[in-house]
Amino acid sequence: MTKTIAFVLYPGLTPLDLVGPLQVMAGMATVDPSFDVVVVGSDLAPVETDTLVKLTPTHTFDQVTEPFAVIVPGGTAGAFAALADESLLSWIRHVARTAEIVGSVCGGSLILGAAGLLHGRPATTHWASRDLLRKFGAMPVTERWVEDGPVITAAGVSAGIDMALHLVARLAGEQVARTVQVMIEYDPEPPLGGIDWNSDVPEAIEPQVQAMMELGLADHPELLARLTS
Repeated sequence: MTKTIAFVLYPGLTPLDLVGPLQVMAGMATVDPSFDVVVVGSDLAPVETDTLVKLTPTHTFDQVTEPFAVIVPGGTAGAFAALADESLLSWIRHVARTAEIVGSVCGGSLILGAAGLLHGRPATTHWASRDLLRKFGAMPVTERWVEDGPVITAAGVSAGIDMALHLVARLAGEQVARTVQVMIEYDPEPPLGGIDWNSDVPEAIEPQVQAMMELGLADHPELLARLTS
């Protein structure tokens, strides 16, 4: 049987959160046709992101009800708005009952938390929002990705590629994962070197996160109060 890997689209997501791991998983599906990759949304209309590009689903939520894996990307204000999108949360809860893998990238873990899937689990997300995981009963960890049972969460944006390569190695073997890594030429060498977490983190990020929460949850003051209390 074909194993369907479903990536979730919702308004305001961060494209690289979805496209990075999707490219990795699509590479696996090219090598191993027992896997199929789809992109799901509430309908088939193009979806606004937090950049200038729009993304279009291949399937609707109603068409994909029992995926082998589901991956939820993060976003900025859109990810916070998604915390109150009951139709999205309901679909995630439903597919999580049977999915062998329930994953997220960046702020997508907050959406998993809002769906009630992280209570008592270790989880990670973008460093600026990591402590918010506690609001959903999760145990925040400082890792590129962390697994707990069927749930795997990745940290900010680019960590989704690392998580996806890990999943390919787990699902199809290390050689396939290495093949995909070479296919996408994933061999990071940042021109300024790695991040110095003791000095590179901007002090002004907390007000920016607060502003994104307020924008995304403007119509949901009770949830906003819960996240900021």
